[in-house]
Amino acid sequence: DYDPDAPRVGLQAAEALGWAPEQVFKTLMTLVDAKPVCVVVPSDCEVSMKKLAAAAGGKSAQMMKPADAERLTGYRVGGVSPFGQKRPVPTVIDQAALGHAKVFVNGGQRGLQVRLAPSDLLAALPAKVAITAALDTATAHRPSRGLTSSVAVAIWGVAVLMVAAPVLCGV
Repeated sequence: DYDPDAPRVGLQAAEALGWAPEQVFKTLMTLVDAKPVCVVVPSDCEVSMKKLAAAAGGKSAQMMKPADAERLTGYRVGGVSPFGQKRPVPTVIDQAALGHAKVFVNGGQRGLQVRLAPSDLLAALPAKVAITAALDTATAHRPSRGLTSSVAVAIWGVAVLMVAAPVLCGV
């Protein structure tokens, strides 16, 4: 079971899925120089606001207030996805994603994760790749586990594998 109101939802999601936390990414809404920016980072990491600001071409960054994030994206906090936001904003994906064959990102509601290759994530979403984590996750050696399907949608603890086109449709 997972508690969507827990302080570390991403880590709980990884545990419930049975996957390493560095392969389950969380989506956070931030403000860089007062402009909204979406950041996708491993669930076991915190965002370095300094690195994020630099990656987004700004000087300073801060977390967006939850109510503002919900209003901007159309998703509830804990279920924010980089896909299909009400108002598209610049997105930065942590470089650590490129070190895995597959990663999980939020699918738009609490408890729904989409599993896909980082290259498919970048093909489906105009995003910049940069080191945004407070720790340098890009150089950390972490073993990768993987299934062979193109996309897996996981609902906490139950993975439903779908043979699908590598790029999500309609997002």
